Amino acid sequence: MRLSDLPTPALLLDLDRLRRNAAFGLRRARELGVALRPHMKTTKSWQVAQLAIDPDFGGIAVSTLKEAEHFAEAGIADIQLALCMPPGRIDQALALAARIPRFSVFVDDLDMVDELVRRAAGARQPLGVWIEIDSGEHRTGVAPQGALLPELARRIAGAQGLRLSGVATHAGQSYDARSVEAVAAVAEDERRAVTAAAGRLRAEGLECHGVSAGSTPGLAHARSGAGLTEYRAGVYLLGDLFQAGLGSLDTDAIAVSVLTSVIARSEAPRRFMVDAGGLALSKDRGTAALPGHDRGYGVLCGLDDGAAASPADGALQVADVAQEHGFVPVPEAAPLPALGQRFRVLPNHACMTAAMYDRYVVHDGQTVLGTWPRINGWG
Repeated sequence: MRLSDLPTPALLLDLDRLRRNAAFGLRRARELGVALRPHMKTTKSWQVAQLAIDPDFGGIAVSTLKEAEHFAEAGIADIQLALCMPPGRIDQALALAARIPRFSVFVDDLDMVDELVRRAAGARQPLGVWIEIDSGEHRTGVAPQGALLPELARRIAGAQGLRLSGVATHAGQSYDARSVEAVAAVAEDERRAVTAAAGRLRAEGLECHGVSAGSTPGLAHARSGAGLTEYRAGVYLLGDLFQAGLGSLDTDAIAVSVLTSVIARSEAPRRFMVDAGGLALSKDRGTAALPGHDRGYGVLCGLDDGAAASPADGALQVADVAQEHGFVPVPEAAPLPALGQRFRVLPNHACMTAAMYDRYVVHDGQTVLGTWPRINGWG
């Protein structure tokens, strides 16, 4: 089967680019002197995990317990739920901790720790707990110099059924940076915040083995991994137009795209419509915030193109979307495509675009190699 034989819309995954991106992540982790913990929240696929896992480490990060259970069933033995979960999920987390050698979660609240202490008592295998550090994003996490950090650590370390895994952070403000230098500065702030937190705990006689940080922009541009034990990143595996705009990867590294067909054409206004709309592409317009890199709702390229040309080079963009329609303006000098003609759309934000699909169509050039399932939802 070839791409031209597929029903549309379909989520495509270029296997060669995926492999190159996985190799890039491992190479950068080695350069930084840290283990790589690929974050699977973007790809949500155990087949992708098999390509991405650091063979000298073996751990992954996830964003939902449903993902964690999926990867545990695939045989992955070190899984980190890299966010603060609600108390209503504690029993589910403890059940998972009993099934695999190393399962861990994030916390930043004393009440949550107290509830974990109460409900984990008598557990057959300890649940790992990372204290989340706020390194500048101000989403979740505790201040590295605040009084809460050592108190959380003492309660976790002294509890039966829990294991203090270490400290972890995510400097999401790296996505607000507008230059490589700015991203590198955020990555350094992130590193200093979380390593300072680890040093503080050690100075108070508490063990702090793990020091976890990271994002795809940080993985690409961090200048140092000193004091870190692991780096978490995920979007680098698929790539997207926003990451390309940040300089985290090149456009020709984007491994994911949406296959779409022309379903209607119009002379006034001069445009055509495709069957990839707001659901198939997402309504993420993140590239609009990048000066000179606004890519609408995605950039069109041919079925066998490499990098899509920039808009200045005449590349077509999905300029607007309805639920099932994408609207593509066409310059007067360019012909309208044939009805049924197929394009690939490179997405703004791979995580959001992929979320609507239950599988990838894996391909090599125009040849379809098979399908890989995705694990969606929360369970």
